[in-house]
Amino acid sequence: MTSTHTEHQLQKKSDFQRFEEITTDTKDIFKGKVISLQVDTVTLPDGSSATREIVRHPGAVAVLAIHNNKMIVVDQYRKPLGRSQVEIPAGKLDPGEAPEDAARRELEEETGYKAESLIHLSSIYTSPGFADEIIHIYAADKLTPGEMHTDEDEFLEVMELTLEEAFEAMREGRISDAKTVNALYAWRIYEMTGQWPI
Repeated sequence: MTSTHTEHQLQKKSDFQRFEEITTDTKDIFKGKVISLQVDTVTLPDGSSATREIVRHPGAVAVLAIHNNKMIVVDQYRKPLGRSQVEIPAGKLDPGEAPEDAARRELEEETGYKAESLIHLSSIYTSPGFADEIIHIYAADKLTPGEMHTDEDEFLEVMELTLEEAFEAMREGRISDAKTVNALYAWRIYEMTGQWPI
């Protein structure tokens, strides 16, 4: 079934419950340090049943930090992909931590930079088909260099890329994660308009 453009207007809050699936049973499969996995039995809108495998995540933040007209990124190995990736600084929320506080913390821990101010750009769900992970993306302004404080099991290299170099890295596949691609296009819009797309 196709929809016209006019049918894609902004939804009312009540529209978010369209085609709701009612949970009738939940089985906890795994609980780890970062994620948990559950299998839900649900009743579909037509009355039939189905199962849904759901990954629960505490949420995360990511920071688009521009210094001397270059984007600060980190190059690190991503075990699920089996290779290194170039990404903007990011990390999960600690219990009870506000996203903006987490963004400041992650930026400093991974790069050593402190931001005078942060601008919320967007919040994106990484894989809504099976996970509730949400990443809050910020743009950092007026950076001051300092010392990195990475986790014990975190090995990374801090790099700085121009806009052109960042898009070349994306074409090469070195930048391919959703948060960094999202931030990269936000930076391009900022360069074209002088305003962040918020």
